[in-house]
Amino acid sequence: MSGTSAALTPPADAVAPVRHPDAPAPGELLGAHYEHCFGCGGGQPHGLHLMARAGEGVSVTAEFTVQPAHQGAPGLAHGGVLATALDETLGSLNWLLRTIAVTGRLETDFVRPVPVDTVLHLDARITAVHGRKIYSTATGRIGGPEGPVAVRADALFIEV
Repeated sequence: MSGTSAALTPPADAVAPVRHPDAPAPGELLGAHYEHCFGCGGGQPHGLHLMARAGEGVSVTAEFTVQPAHQGAPGLAHGGVLATALDETLGSLNWLLRTIAVTGRLETDFVRPVPVDTVLHLDARITAVHGRKIYSTATGRIGGPEGPVAVRADALFIEV
């Protein structure tokens, strides 16, 4: 991400993240935090219903389809909805560390508009760990893993 703030730059003594031995296997569906989670729960009629899967190492992939209820400008996804999708995907990374953590900071770049009925493919990975701080990054692409980049984010999660 261009112009990432100092708050999202891991300190020099940060360590490489290590996948927990009991983390979900690569390709495994992570499931919802709970039924009424706006990001991943099935009980929210206008939620994202985001589906995340464990990736290799400390990465996850996720997808969601932009619905008419997710519009900001006519025919386009609302920026807040896209930020929510990034935050939800980045938060799913904590399953791989087997820790509970909350978003401390999220910086998002909106690269191109995302039309309604588009599938947004998200890739996220943990870049470093420093004490209770977990640094991560994500990219959202239109239509699939090789599609054009629409959104990017860097995040800091705090273990609770």
